[in-house]
Amino acid sequence: MTTVLTDELDPRLLEHRRELTGYCYRMLGSAFDADDAVQETMVRAWRGLGDFEGRSALRSWLYRIATNVCLDQLSGRQRRALPMDLSGSPWQPVEASLAARRPATAWVEPVLDRQVVAQDADPAEQAVQRESIRLAFVSALQHLPPRQRAVLLLREVLRWRADEVAQLLDTTVASVNSALQRARATMAVVGGEAETEPLDDVHRALLERYVDAFERYDVEGLVSLLHEDATQHMPPLEMWLRGRADIGTWMLGPGAKCRGSRVLPTIANGAPAFAQYRPRAGGGHEPWALHVLEVRDGRVAHISSFLDLDNDLFRRLGLPVEPA
Repeated sequence: MTTVLTDELDPRLLEHRRELTGYCYRMLGSAFDADDAVQETMVRAWRGLGDFEGRSALRSWLYRIATNVCLDQLSGRQRRALPMDLSGSPWQPVEASLAARRPATAWVEPVLDRQVVAQDADPAEQAVQRESIRLAFVSALQHLPPRQRAVLLLREVLRWRADEVAQLLDTTVASVNSALQRARATMAVVGGEAETEPLDDVHRALLERYVDAFERYDVEGLVSLLHEDATQHMPPLEMWLRGRADIGTWMLGPGAKCRGSRVLPTIANGAPAFAQYRPRAGGGHEPWALHVLEVRDGRVAHISSFLDLDNDLFRRLGLPVEPA
């Protein structure tokens, strides 16, 4: 892919970068693939800007290019997933469960809110943007054929009219409406609704207690903050856990090397998150995991722990490689 320096690009293109990154992330299920897709979109737009005569809005033109780039990337590619999509039964909290892993390209990957959510947007629009990058929603999207995925996002997240989507995809309004209907039916089956609650002061206090207990590695205190049927998964590992008891057993067993970790709070996939730095054998701390937390009924209901195992996760997300 041709690289174009940011300062070479027309400012009119750059002002759309963040929202295009969010769109490509939802399409591709990876923040890193989304960055590549947006860079390719910018290159194609930069090359064609001289011929752009304003026959359509610049934003619509960029989305057309980005959609085509994403469709090209998705051609023949295996669907990204989360561990619970691959195994209907939870794994045992034992050392042997560490053996099974898949490459980074197999998994839906996290994204930091600051990469895709406009901080100056209307609060209602920010809420829509955050809900549509929830891990449950992004994972469900990956079940859709690529063109249906694009139709659903353009119609229901970006709220484009059917005729606008038809023009972008070079198809008919009837085809767009049919694709949207099929996409909705699939999403209803695979489940894309995250059972989360808006953060309020009570939830913030809960999360502060969770982070404090984690840094002190107070496993009993941590478990007390979990939902009774809480789940945890740890890509690139295939394993996942269900229930307070098994999560606690894991933390006191194979996960005990996390004792003494440092953490950095952040927001990822529309949810509270923290970057974890595990003690390094020779001293200091090293990047270990980005934990994304989902809260339900006043408890932590799900923990998505994305491990920095041979995938350079922290650096690629722009997270510090050492705790402050």
